[in-house]
Amino acid sequence: MDSPMCLVNNADGELRVEPEAIDYLKGLKQKVVVVAVVGLYRTGKSYLMNKLAQKRNGFALGATIQSKTKGIWMWCVPHPEKTDHTLVLLDTEGLGDVEKGDAKNDAWIFSLAILLSSTLVYNSRGTIDNDAVEKLQYVNELTERIKVKSTTDNEEEGEGTQFAQFFPNFVWTVRDFTLKLEIDGGEITPDQYLENSLQLKKGTSKKINDYNLPRQCIRNFFPSRKCFVFPFPTTPDNMHRLDSMDEAELSESFREVADTFCRFIFQESRMKTVIGGHTLTGEMLGHLVTTYVETIAKGNVPCLGNAVLAMAKIENQAAVDEGLAVYQKGMEDVKALFPVDINQLSENQLRSETEATQAFMKRSFKDENGEFLKALAEAIGNHTADLVKQNKDASEKKCEALLENLSAQMDHWMKEGRYATPGGYELYRNHHDNMVEQYRAEPNKGVGAEEFLELFLKGKSAESNSILQADKQLTKKDKKLQAEMKKTAELEQEKAASKEKQAEMEHNIENNRISQENYLKEMEEKMEKERKQQQQEFNRTLDRRMQEQKYLLEMGHKEKAELMRQEIEEIKKNNQLERDANTQNQKALLELFKQQAEEQNKKMGILIEELKNRPQIPPCNVM
Repeated sequence: MDSPMCLVNNADGELRVEPEAIDYLKGLKQKVVVVAVVGLYRTGKSYLMNKLAQKRNGFALGATIQSKTKGIWMWCVPHPEKTDHTLVLLDTEGLGDVEKGDAKNDAWIFSLAILLSSTLVYNSRGTIDNDAVEKLQYVNELTERIKVKSTTDNEEEGEGTQFAQFFPNFVWTVRDFTLKLEIDGGEITPDQYLENSLQLKKGTSKKINDYNLPRQCIRNFFPSRKCFVFPFPTTPDNMHRLDSMDEAELSESFREVADTFCRFIFQESRMKTVIGGHTLTGEMLGHLVTTYVETIAKGNVPCLGNAVLAMAKIENQAAVDEGLAVYQKGMEDVKALFPVDINQLSENQLRSETEATQAFMKRSFKDENGEFLKALAEAIGNHTADLVKQNKDASEKKCEALLENLSAQMDHWMKEGRYATPGGYELYRNHHDNMVEQYRAEPNKGVGAEEFLELFLKGKSAESNSILQADKQLTKKDKKLQAEMKKTAELEQEKAASKEKQAEMEHNIENNRISQENYLKEMEEKMEKERKQQQQEFNRTLDRRMQEQKYLLEMGHKEKAELMRQEIEEIKKNNQLERDANTQNQKALLELFKQQAEEQNKKMGILIEELKNRPQIPPCNVM
């Protein structure tokens, strides 16, 4: 992407996605790291984003241009340090800009920045004092504007706890900072400065509660916090031309902080994930943006769980389509060789099916009842059936052509009446047996060669009988004997065709067994991977809550610490219940797939038994 484009337009008090930007995201198959910057207007947000994009120009700078920049703008650039990843930069319009007239969507812009990003940069100017914290008023409203799960009116979610699990890392950048980083005469780091500014006061008065509320919200919602303090970039006289100044003209201390800030973002910002620890591609991010904005436009509160389910449905269907495309492509080479024998077809089928399943598993997520995996298996089964038919048709065409060619001389002699002479039947049988021998010796006939031979010979049966009965050299007894030998040969041919079909069905059963084993193996590996992702997500949340509880104890907030302890126990309990439920669902799904495989193989087994139990060939009576 050469320059930023508008992702979410804020016009006439309404939020709308920009189709061009969504189309761009949907074409982005790489994993994404999403960094959003929010803050008051005219605080230099766009400069930081241009710096992260490693470009001098891009996002609009300056007050006169910024007033035209509404909604959320996006810039997708290759990630500087993560190969095959895209860094998605989201620049939001300035919050609290009285010049734009209608600021009712400020809170929604802020909420969207949180929902879409993996790192949220809050940009302010001056110091982190009480006024600066209170200007981050939108944090206090998050529980009213975002839901983690879809709940009924009588249910309580415990949203504060769940938000911490799914919210982005928080970075506070303080611009034009002029104070010394000291507390009680001792030097402190920017991070310590931020934590000191977020300390809670003891007491329960309204004044103290009002003071603590925004700080408690920041601490609860953003347990991972980082701070950077930027000095003035240049002298006050040059501030008006900041956007046109060369990097070398900026103060060295400012450039050092900017470089440190960029290194931190590049190295520490994680990939964008959603509930369950699933990492997002640009395409999935596009679906997420559309879902959230459309929900807000309808006057509803965005729900992380619902949005993920909607995205999963779209993405899983795309995974089915991609898996099927992989299978179809994998079968193209063998298709070009039709007709082929059952072994060659099965070998390609199993390899392509494994590749297709792996492609599906790599892309799919939250396919909790196996609906989309079943859809893929069905689609592959239908395509396989079509290929089997095409191969059978190609085999039939080749066998018919071969038989027609091999029997051409016999047909010619038949027309000339050469077999309608004494001893003609013996000559006919010699030519007949020689033709069958040559046919069977011909390689690469595909499948069903004996079946096609059986059908061909049945078509010649009347011709053979007429020659036999017209042969005056044979006695009545000879003719009876020859007729019985002919019948035996026909039954032998029928047996050969039946044996061929039985072998093909047994091969298909083995093929299905291997295929089902591969499906189950891929499913189990996918489930285990998702279990680990969810556990890592839970452990990260638990660790942060325990750190917060420790802080509350150290600061003497015993009541808040006790509430936090109870909250932690509730988190552990709910996590265990969820894990147990997921384990049961996964076991049930695996068992269902096993049962379906067994039923399919059972049906095939019944057909094989029917073939085996056909009447045996009676012995030929030569007397």
